[in-house]
Parts: sequence; structure tokens; C-alpha cells
Amino acid sequence: MHDADKVAAYAELAGPALRGAGGRFLARGNPAVTFEKGESTRTVVIEFESVGAAVAAHDSEGYQEALRALGDGADRDLRVVPGA
Repeated sequence: MHDADKVAAYAELAGPALRGAGGRFLARGNPAVTFEKGESTRTVVIEFESVGAAVAAHDSEGYQEALRALGDGADRDLRVVPGA
């Protein structure tokens, strides 16, 4: 995180946008335990009905507004992974 105020502005917009697009937050936070490489990176896991729904949520105007609010406030690494 580079800018706590920008991250807070992002979080205020992103959560409602992603929930509104059908997302369900399953986990948020830093790892309780790490193995292997030991990355201690804050992680958020959100479940969507499908890969398409996740991509649509990312591309939605509400989430794009959240990303604009974040700007350079944090480094992000986003992945969409199909469910089992």
C-alpha cells in the first residue's frame, strides 16, 4: 500500500460494486500462516457465478470508478480462476 486514503476510497466503492455484480466475499486479509515461498500478501477471494460474471464485475462502471479512486495508491495483482 502506498496511500492509505486512496485505498480507503477504493474499498468504499469496490465492495458495493462487486457485491452488486453478484460477488460474494469469501476471504479478506493477510495470511494467518504461509508455506513454500512464504508470501505474506493481503489477499481477497470473491466468488462469482462464472468467469464471465467476474470479468463483467471487473469491467463494470462501478468497479472502474473504484480503480480510478485507487489510482497509484497500491500495487495490485488480480486473477480470475474458474471454480471446480
